[in-house]
Amino acid sequence: MNKTVKSVLIWAFVGVMLAFMYLPIIILIVFSFTDAKALGVWSGFSMELYVNLFTDSQILSALGNSMILAASSATLATILGTTAAVGIFYLRKWKKASAEFIANITMENAEIVTGVAFMMFFLAINLGYGWPALIIAHTMITVPYVILSVTPRLNQINPNLYEAGLDLGASPVRSLVTVVIPQLLPGMISGFIMAFTLSLDDFIISKFINGGVETIPIYLYNALAKRGADPTLRALSSVLFIAVLTVLIVMNVVSAKRKNNAAKAV
Repeated sequence: MNKTVKSVLIWAFVGVMLAFMYLPIIILIVFSFTDAKALGVWSGFSMELYVNLFTDSQILSALGNSMILAASSATLATILGTTAAVGIFYLRKWKKASAEFIANITMENAEIVTGVAFMMFFLAINLGYGWPALIIAHTMITVPYVILSVTPRLNQINPNLYEAGLDLGASPVRSLVTVVIPQLLPGMISGFIMAFTLSLDDFIISKFINGGVETIPIYLYNALAKRGADPTLRALSSVLFIAVLTVLIVMNVVSAKRKNNAAKAV
């Protein structure tokens, strides 16, 4: 097989995979601009679904709940995850490997198992379900992703910076905050965005412990179960996809600029 044929096959395979992943989303977005009830039927261009979306109090309430939950848990996860990443980084080899293994369990564990575990745990400690349980659970499931984002930055910085801060008279906390944290900021931002997106998208764990707090994934599930494929959901799904895509693009552009600036500085 010559290189040309091999290249064509590779690009054809990539194209088919991308089509299967993104073509349904593109179709969804296109048909969010028509008010036809049946998906696949075009009854003329219309913004009615978006008007309905932004005037529906139940959807706006669910969206507000999702944003508050995602922002709160992502902030806590960024603080805890960054602190944990720094602590793990300075451990000895076998302790470091053990800590990294434990941190990865949450990411690799089946989400339904994690959801049931949280449900039983909060029931056992009589905390109940609702906002406190949701924030704690979402924070715990996103901390490992922050650790994963911050660790590569730790590997890139001078490991002696922290000790240098201590030698210059700074307390351990001050040395961490003023010397190490600024170096980790890009990783922390990436971790925050990842934690925010994961929290915004979570359904299984939230379903077990929401206690009546309706987030967007739970609203979508309930709406589909009760009313079927409500046309307004096309507009809602499109808005969520565009919002997440925009954040990812901005994050990648900022990261690329930082890398270019760092390369020029060298």
